[in-house]
Amino acid sequence: MLSRLSTAGLRALNLAGKKVLPIVQGGMGVGVSAHRLAGSVAREGAVGTVASVDLRHHHPDLLEQSHRQPKEYIDNLNLIALDREIKAARELSGGNGLIAVNVMKAVKEHGQLVRQACASGADAIVMGAGLPLDLPEMTASHPKVALIPILSDARGIALLLKKWMRKGRLPDAIVIEHPRYAGGHLGAARMEDVNDTRFDFPLVLEQTHALFRELQLAPDQVPLICAGGINSHQQVLELQRQGAAAVQLGTAFAVAEESDAALEFKRVLAEAKAEDVVEFMSVAGLPARGVLTPWLKNYLKREALLQSKAKCDPNRCAAGLHCLSLCGLRDGMAKFGQFCIDSQLAAAMRGDLAKGLFFRGAGRLPFGSAIRPVRELIAYMLTGARPVGLAGA
Repeated sequence: MLSRLSTAGLRALNLAGKKVLPIVQGGMGVGVSAHRLAGSVAREGAVGTVASVDLRHHHPDLLEQSHRQPKEYIDNLNLIALDREIKAARELSGGNGLIAVNVMKAVKEHGQLVRQACASGADAIVMGAGLPLDLPEMTASHPKVALIPILSDARGIALLLKKWMRKGRLPDAIVIEHPRYAGGHLGAARMEDVNDTRFDFPLVLEQTHALFRELQLAPDQVPLICAGGINSHQQVLELQRQGAAAVQLGTAFAVAEESDAALEFKRVLAEAKAEDVVEFMSVAGLPARGVLTPWLKNYLKREALLQSKAKCDPNRCAAGLHCLSLCGLRDGMAKFGQFCIDSQLAAAMRGDLAKGLFFRGAGRLPFGSAIRPVRELIAYMLTGARPVGLAGA
């Protein structure tokens, strides 16, 4: 596929000392993007991403060992699971593409996860859900691991670049995630900011390249990867013309055949209509976007009541993980979500409509409600060639 890029009018992505396809698979936890999805994407020559949060759910032996154990013991089991998933993804990739690991800054044990990912052989660390200003220090003993922060506007990019440059480090790439379209936790501080035009790709790309000139950086020195609402070959072409180096897809890969989630999970995401995709306040204090499933409908009906009864109580952590640095449910943050995000996301991964929180992006999917292989999705995004027999081909 790399040899066909120029014919399609596209450029390769230069990352971690390697030329790869300009397609990045977003990290999706709990367990949606584990070794099978990440390894399959990398095998095609693109960037596959393992989501690091609570990967025990793919390992029955580790789940069994977790029963009635203290948090520190469970944290260590999650590190074992992450190590297994990275190595399995690498084996599945056949040495092609790159294997990245997504670590949320908002997760309490993000430092441990970053260090484990590096030790286990990840090619890159992708970090969002907070400003990863200390990521260079966390990875200092692994200088060859690419560092990729997720940001949403030029102001955040400027702050991070200047802080990192004082430490003698540049990001190896930056993901620019649009809150209006992305799924899961969104890069806006308040719900009313989600649709702000300051997040629009043409503006952010223009402002970021102006910042590069101000900082005397070459235009391609820090590749920019656009994420959120990208579903066609034409969009990839246009974004590269505007100065992006690559695009990141989340939901489109979540519904691929190789996604690590249950088939029912894929169907919920693939078949959701526009009116079924809603924004709500996450337990992490960030706006989030997901599918209006029975669980979410019921939660939103009770949200105001639950928020009015918010109280600080460690025992309210349903999963016993105390996974977030700041948790609306555990810490009594009344304006935050009041549910256990680990429990709800794990239920969604299993396809449990009654209990699951199903994160999803706002836009239509490249293949509509069809569940297709990773290879076909990548080929379509890079060439515009739809799979034979698929409606609309």
